[in-house]
Amino acid sequence: MNYDVILIRYGELALKGKNRDLFEEALVRSVKSVLRSFYKIKVRRNYGRMYVELHGEDSQAVMERLKRVFGISSFSPTVQVEPDEELIKEKSLEMIRQIQPEPRTFRVETRRADKRFPKTSMEVSRMVGTHILRNLPAIKVDVHQPEAVVNIEIRAEGTYISCQTIPGPGGLPVGSGGKVLLLLSGGIDSPVAGWMMMKRGVMLEAIHFHSPPFTSERSLEKVRDLAHKLTKWGGTVRLHVVPFTDIQTAIRQNCPEDYMITIMRRFMMRISERIADDNNALALATGESLGQVASQTLESMNTINDVVSIPILRPLIAMDKSEIMDISRRIDTYELSILPFEDCCTIFTPKKPVTRPKPYMAERFEEKLDVDAMVEDAVKRTVVEEITSKPREVINDLF
Repeated sequence: MNYDVILIRYGELALKGKNRDLFEEALVRSVKSVLRSFYKIKVRRNYGRMYVELHGEDSQAVMERLKRVFGISSFSPTVQVEPDEELIKEKSLEMIRQIQPEPRTFRVETRRADKRFPKTSMEVSRMVGTHILRNLPAIKVDVHQPEAVVNIEIRAEGTYISCQTIPGPGGLPVGSGGKVLLLLSGGIDSPVAGWMMMKRGVMLEAIHFHSPPFTSERSLEKVRDLAHKLTKWGGTVRLHVVPFTDIQTAIRQNCPEDYMITIMRRFMMRISERIADDNNALALATGESLGQVASQTLESMNTINDVVSIPILRPLIAMDKSEIMDISRRIDTYELSILPFEDCCTIFTPKKPVTRPKPYMAERFEEKLDVDAMVEDAVKRTVVEEITSKPREVINDLF
């Protein structure tokens, strides 16, 4: 089927009241960005809808891109006709005829936003349904669970007919919710946390703590590949790679083993707060889930949070591991996350980490360390990489 226009529906954006225009403009920018390689298309919006005029571009390829644009609740490939009753009937019949396999049941749904059209929504649906029944004797009407739905939208800017509604990712357009710095490890959780933050409209930057020679170059490449997966949902991701070897070595030499992870995480938060402040990020985000590991108890989080004043967002906090894994598979990060290249947190995990650390105890152990100087040195030696949506060579040789 040669489609003319892809009609985009907003969902949550429609509830934004006086700020609605700002969100719709952000969505227009997101759509134009993901479709920039399709030179013939034109994107325009009207109240409550957005239209991607194809002008001969491949509709399937365009729709694959739109499936990754936050802020879209659903979209439909449509043909556009003049607001003429005979044209609407014939094109609707043509649309349902092209469905394979041939549907046994159908219904017609009409939305008449242009009240100048002489028939009501119900009358249009009845008119089109009657025409289809007369020309397709084997098909029946089922208003509850039809195999096919003919959608007709009669608007001032045109009449659009479709038999397909494709769900979008929902949420808010990236860039409408400020900037967040994601603590990105090589595990399953943090990429999912980043994806969930982007779904709420934030622009994402990432920070990773790298500890050569304890962690290999393969572990860093894995993190780059995970960041690349996220770019498909929110554009370029700036990755801040922090040299963490010296800090981890000092903690290992001067602090009790059971407090190592707690103190290490406190350093990560201090460094991340500095990086966030330097890059106008308003919050940190982590992949922590309550009670999943020793450093993710309420007591641990409280002790770790104690060293920073920036908000720390934990979108996975109430999710269990199976729920997180389901999302990671859906967003195509799971297979990368389970590759056996460990990060600094995994390498330095003690046998019996403290599960209820006290802030005053952590402060006492940190007295043996020059905390400010160590944080300053790590911030100065941080390297920033631009991870774009261009194809990367993903790690696949494990041995």
